[in-house]
Amino acid sequence: MKELNRKNVSTKALPVKILQFGEGNFLRAFVDWMIDKANKQGIMNHGILVAQPINQGMADLLEKQDCLYHVYLEGIKDKKPVKEISLVESIQHAINPYTSYEVYEKCFLSPELEIVVSNTTEAGIRYEEGDDLNAKPPKSFPAKVTALLHQRYKAFNGAADKGLMFICCELIENNGSTLREFVIRHAEVNNLEAAFIDWVKNANYFYDTLVDRIVPGFPKETINEIKEEIGYDDNLVVKGEYFHVWAIGGDPVIKEKFPLDKAGLNVLFMDSIKAFRDKKVRVLNGSHTAMVPVALQMGCKTVMDAFNNPLVEKYINKMVAEEVLPAIDEDPEELKKFAAKILERFYNPYIKHYLETISLNSLSKWETRDFPTVLDTWTKFNKLASLTSFSLASLLVLYSGKSKIDFVANDTPEHVVFIQQNFNTADVEASVKAILGNKQIWTVDLTQVTPLVSEVSKMVTSILNDGMEDALKKVFENKKLASEIGK
Repeated sequence: MKELNRKNVSTKALPVKILQFGEGNFLRAFVDWMIDKANKQGIMNHGILVAQPINQGMADLLEKQDCLYHVYLEGIKDKKPVKEISLVESIQHAINPYTSYEVYEKCFLSPELEIVVSNTTEAGIRYEEGDDLNAKPPKSFPAKVTALLHQRYKAFNGAADKGLMFICCELIENNGSTLREFVIRHAEVNNLEAAFIDWVKNANYFYDTLVDRIVPGFPKETINEIKEEIGYDDNLVVKGEYFHVWAIGGDPVIKEKFPLDKAGLNVLFMDSIKAFRDKKVRVLNGSHTAMVPVALQMGCKTVMDAFNNPLVEKYINKMVAEEVLPAIDEDPEELKKFAAKILERFYNPYIKHYLETISLNSLSKWETRDFPTVLDTWTKFNKLASLTSFSLASLLVLYSGKSKIDFVANDTPEHVVFIQQNFNTADVEASVKAILGNKQIWTVDLTQVTPLVSEVSKMVTSILNDGMEDALKKVFENKKLASEIGK
């Protein structure tokens, strides 16, 4: 089997126009894969220099293969299985700034550099008090950016056309805006010149983004078969789902400089990603969070197991169609198309997405992802979103320790203890009232939806007495009766 390197593969050298902080599976199967596609179609001509954000990383492994690797995608498109295998050639070099600081600095000061991409994990965009801007490099990501921008500002005498575009992929809200805020704060605390701060604000762009693709990573279990299939000894294969979407919000100049959408990729440019984020969170993440406690208590282990169960499949599809989408203020037909693409991913047999993994921190997830549907349905239509509320009842039973399955909640310990200590099967309504009224567990008042306590209590009682399957069937029947009464 051939080694994977640029001696055995004919590739074209690309000018390094992108500095990327992060060398992990997600960026390589998402951003670098997209840039590679655009390069090969002649839409872009952008090489990438990858820099490890921390001292331990994969730069050496990438360099060992001359930064070449395959992305192996499997999924469902238009209800049919699809597979795509791509050799990604966009990364030109990978370095460790802690051992190759001069190479890293040279890239940042290059006139060719236009864009900085980052995925430094949720903990990466943080403000670290006292971070030394003169260190080589500073410790935190925002301090690294501040130091390098200051050097670039001085190298080009504050030229307006030498600012950079920062495209952040960290999974936090307002990722680019937050990075900008912390860079300015570091500059101010370190008494850097006011003209530099103005240059940061006016010559550089910081974009908020939302990324979405499931990337399990290196396919350890099947790597030998995959190597045979691709014909190379590739030890950096990244496996992911076929679906992808990247929403980028901010100044429209990004469209010309980073035209990934013209390569047929699902990249969306918009002034603000807030509305798109809210929609995606309610439909995709809200469905996941609602499904987990129901499906687990019906014996399912993975998302695929859940959607192979006709009752769970019906539950999620009905919840999205009848409660989630009507509560979102957008064109109904466009919402249906959006939801169809999202929910199609649940049928992907190639990705093992474990429900117990998704269940991490379900209390806060339910509040941010599912309660908005319950609240909007109540305030806009004066009725209870009963299917969405059923997921809360299921979650309370799952966390209570009274469920019929063995389950250990992976959540804030004191919140789980409170639920278990206050869950009294002899007085379910008092228990639900105490739990929903706990201001330490919830950051919003769930009881502002007047019927929530009483209706969730009835659902909890039904789950305990009838079992999850029959309880869910009762919710379907009650919703149908309520609909007929309303006619």
